[in-house]
Amino acid sequence: MHDTESMDRLIKKADILIEALPYIRTFFGKTVVIKYGGKAMVDEELKETFAQDVVLMKYVGMNPVIVHGGGPQISSMMKRLGKEPQFIKGIRVTDKETMEIVEMVLGGTINKEIVTAINRHGGKAVGLTGKDGRLITARQIELDRPKKNKAGSPDMGMAGEVEEVDPRLLSCLEGDRFIPVIAPIGADREGKGYNINADIAAGSVASALKAEKLIFLTDVKGILDKDGRLLSTLSKKETSKLIRDEVISDGMLPKVRSCLAALEGGVKKTHIIDGRIPHAILLEVFTDKGIGTEIVS
Repeated sequence: MHDTESMDRLIKKADILIEALPYIRTFFGKTVVIKYGGKAMVDEELKETFAQDVVLMKYVGMNPVIVHGGGPQISSMMKRLGKEPQFIKGIRVTDKETMEIVEMVLGGTINKEIVTAINRHGGKAVGLTGKDGRLITARQIELDRPKKNKAGSPDMGMAGEVEEVDPRLLSCLEGDRFIPVIAPIGADREGKGYNINADIAAGSVASALKAEKLIFLTDVKGILDKDGRLLSTLSKKETSKLIRDEVISDGMLPKVRSCLAALEGGVKKTHIIDGRIPHAILLEVFTDKGIGTEIVS
């Protein structure tokens, strides 16, 4: 016989599974796009729990799609090769040599590392860039410049923005139980490659797939008010006000703008969560409380 203490522990486990049941039922067959970045992508233990979460989601009938970044890794490789990273308004200025490094680090090293981790835990992950199957058609990004600056927009080189997403390849993979892992590199109609901000790419992919959820893993608790308190739910209107009041700024801006664009594009709910917490995705998707900030229509 089990002693009372171990029986209590088992019952608690069963309670946790039962709490997850309504969410498993609701999200069965639904697509969830996850922007993977920050500490969760660097810390060995967090890499493992991320891979486990993604595989679990797949086995309970959800369709996870991963879009990953890799900014710090690109910058460190650039420095190793004697190049100084340059940013304008948070966007990496990408010359031809930098683009080669981006393709090597994002499309090569990082992408395959994530694929391998998911497969090791029993998933069937497939690594892609936006060039595969013309998934992401891109164009050179244009930054707004003040009117009085006659020189116009600075040349961002091969820094790109999303023109359109063709989700057919992802739908084929989903149908065959594969988990797509996407590096945010696109190409224009002539085949020229572009480096795209991963937050923006994730939002565009989520819109094209009409995803149930778009989840951003970050290195903060979520969106904080001006006093540093976590805001657990925000409407589009409240979020726009926080941007106007500059409560949301810097690195959080592209994430939040992507959330708003995704909601406009037909995504049901968007989430910004703390990827430094082990199993952050499961806690957000399968529990009553959740852990970060959700932005809803």
